[in-house]
Amino acid sequence: MTTLSHKSTVQQTATDSGHHFDANRHWAAFLTLGFGAHAEAETSITRMNIARHYGPLRVQRPFYPEGRDGCCHVYLLHPPGGIASGDALNIDVTVAANAHTLLTTPAANKLYKADSNGVAWNQHTHLKIANDATLEWLPQETLAFNGSRGEQTIIIDLEANAKCLGWEILGLGRPASKLPFVSGRLEQRFQLTRNGRPLWIERQCIDPDHPRFAGMWGQGGATVHATLWAVGLDDPQEAITALREHIPATNHWAVTYRRGVLLLRYLGIERNEAWELFQQAREVLRPRLTGHKAITPRIWLT
Repeated sequence: MTTLSHKSTVQQTATDSGHHFDANRHWAAFLTLGFGAHAEAETSITRMNIARHYGPLRVQRPFYPEGRDGCCHVYLLHPPGGIASGDALNIDVTVAANAHTLLTTPAANKLYKADSNGVAWNQHTHLKIANDATLEWLPQETLAFNGSRGEQTIIIDLEANAKCLGWEILGLGRPASKLPFVSGRLEQRFQLTRNGRPLWIERQCIDPDHPRFAGMWGQGGATVHATLWAVGLDDPQEAITALREHIPATNHWAVTYRRGVLLLRYLGIERNEAWELFQQAREVLRPRLTGHKAITPRIWLT
């Protein structure tokens, strides 16, 4: 009878479960959510009617801080608190006709330094929004540690009258610990379509070894990148005017509108400044997009 050592047992278990600790390292997780509008007592209530998960991605119960007939708030949970080499996270969200959903996270997401094999991570998010439905995609910021390597993809598919308000905030390095982002490589991909027609396609590579990382014609040494988008505004030019009147003017943000997509960009060095900017922008845009004032998710206050 052969007896395996503890080390051999751990290695065999890791291999059998699909996990590796070499260049083939891989740990998959997925979360599939579906939301629908349900008639109840002469009103319409958005309910989470699909919630499937595998691995360390899940949600708890929905919240209704705006009333039972208001927006359905759901918090996306990733218990590890960050993404490491080999992680492959897939989030798939469908919002059916007439439903209104807000998705956010309880804390900042962390992108950890790549392992000794340089294995990259991957995060793929697919948001599908049906006619007359609204989705607010409002995750807290993402913090990339020095040496992180990975790819983040966000695909947003809207039907004819769907509406979406969302943002992504990325901070590079850990300035408070004097650990700048001087190595690694990140890639962000955005794709937004309406009825299958591309409206916004973007690819951004963040590489400290590339001249654009420090060049004034490119990133110019900025350590915080952030993009807010809004689709479905009745009067986008009026919304832009309101943004410029409501938000203090600085050299760190700008707003544009093309092909039905309003984009507000931040490029600077202060993560909190970007977060405050986007909250102020949401106060302006949400009433114009949904007819309801901007309610702060409770999880942001804990």
